[in-house]
Amino acid sequence: MKKVDAIIIGGGPAGLAAAIELHKNGITDILILEREKQMGGILRQCIHDGFGLTRFKTTLSGPEYAQRFIDEVIKLYIPFKTDTTVLEIADDQTYSDDQANSNNQTKSANQPNTYNKIITAVSKDGLIQYQAKAVILTMGCRERTRGALAIPGERPAGVFTAGVAQAYMNLYNRMPGKEIVILGSGDIGMIMARRFTLEGAHVQAVLEIQPVPSGLPRNIQQCLNDYEIPLYLNHTVTEIHGNARLTGVTVAKVDEHLKPIDGTQQYNSCDTLILSVGLIPENELSIDAGVLLDQRTKGAIIDEHFQTNVEGLFAAGNVLHVHDLVDFVSMEAEKLAESAAVYIKEGKLPNCSIEIKTDHNIGHTIPQKISGNQDVNLSLRVKSLLKNCKIVICQNGVEIASRKMKKALPAEMIYIPIKANKIKTMDYLEVKVEC
Repeated sequence: MKKVDAIIIGGGPAGLAAAIELHKNGITDILILEREKQMGGILRQCIHDGFGLTRFKTTLSGPEYAQRFIDEVIKLYIPFKTDTTVLEIADDQTYSDDQANSNNQTKSANQPNTYNKIITAVSKDGLIQYQAKAVILTMGCRERTRGALAIPGERPAGVFTAGVAQAYMNLYNRMPGKEIVILGSGDIGMIMARRFTLEGAHVQAVLEIQPVPSGLPRNIQQCLNDYEIPLYLNHTVTEIHGNARLTGVTVAKVDEHLKPIDGTQQYNSCDTLILSVGLIPENELSIDAGVLLDQRTKGAIIDEHFQTNVEGLFAAGNVLHVHDLVDFVSMEAEKLAESAAVYIKEGKLPNCSIEIKTDHNIGHTIPQKISGNQDVNLSLRVKSLLKNCKIVICQNGVEIASRKMKKALPAEMIYIPIKANKIKTMDYLEVKVEC
């Protein structure tokens, strides 16, 4: 069984950035495991520009952004294995006991086992296992499908998630359809509305069940308004029609409870339905490893060091919570790597016992726990559109940080720095909105 200081599961933008930053912090015994044939994650099919403005101060396409990190990984001789799927992350208690017995050694109960994680994976080389001091989870996320939405109707060809349609067009040069209806105003859906238009298809409309768009304002302007593609809020698809191939969809308005309003149904003839209805962090491995998930983000509950409730397991990127921009994914993974390097060198991290609680206006926060010993940049999202509001972080009724905003959107992540010297006690922090 091979021993490695740090194993990174996922070779996308988060995994690559974490590997490079670990190396810069003196941890050179690293291995990246990636299940695809190439590293880069979803960026390989994101041929549009707009990446790198925050991280590199220049605009790049998705492949260009990923290649910068891949080139650095190769330059630093950081090992990686592609076409490799991780099956399990387990504690090595039984393994270490068996090894001790086979070597006629007695393992002391007080003796720390530094390589205390067993990673089981499968590749073209067969079943392989590694022992690691730390495991970094950067598996990204997956798209919510038609099955998750439970849209009534037939099951014809022509219903795609936005990411699948993007892969067909950008990686395999295949056109999914000509008459398009897009359900959901997520960023990938709006980007695909523009892509379809540029390739000669007719995008009839983008439908959003919520009263506000779920994508970034810049994508609404650049992908919909600039190409005169209509966006209908408070609308959804209530039925799918077609036998072998999609022939149309029924569209209806919804009320404040997101229920279709009788009498508003309208049939739209089309051959393709694109679903851009949200992303779900890829956390099956995390759950099997005993990681507790936040029901709001669907990602792991972490502390300010990006460590989960399982010691030695760290998470960052879209597997933790869905980000607005890939630049923020890379920067978050770099912060994780700094903490993971300390853990690998010293075997532990400061305890984080101060919980962060929210009022009904806040969707979630990252991290969920802090130590109070160092400055923290709190990430959060609001649940609904808020205007002329102030987001306040307080402890025992005393304000310790805040941010005034003319407009707060659920689609945009909000960042508020918290200074350690403002935290006076070990009581919980509360995040609330004042309007």
